[in-house]
Amino acid sequence: MNGTAEPQPERVAAEGTTGGKMSDDTKPSTAEIDASTAFALTSLIEVAPGAVVSRTIAKSKGGTITMFAFDTGEGLSEHSAPFDAFVQVVDGRLSLKIGGEPVVAEAGTIVRMPADVPHALHADAPTRMLLVMLREPR
Repeated sequence: MNGTAEPQPERVAAEGTTGGKMSDDTKPSTAEIDASTAFALTSLIEVAPGAVVSRTIAKSKGGTITMFAFDTGEGLSEHSAPFDAFVQVVDGRLSLKIGGEPVVAEAGTIVRMPADVPHALHADAPTRMLLVMLREPR
């Protein structure tokens, strides 16, 4: 074995999406990826036509790591979070608005969205991204 495993196929439709359809075959999943196993990020989620799809990779009191897939024209409407969030674009291209300022992110880039600052994003092409949210210990 080469240390690379096939990902689990579970997907979950994202809340707060703009315009996308949610497939009936998606189901909520709290399944995290297997420990001590290498996964290609592109293998963890697929872009679905006209939809936004998400998959939780890890979740703890300290934060979450979630993969998202957006079809062209899909996105997340403006919102804010009480903690920092980091978007790493795996493939495709996103147009973000963070605190009213436009930011373009392409494959291989990472963007920090500060806590309590309104932000939104729009996929300019079929796009997969990794979202890391860090919570402050209380």
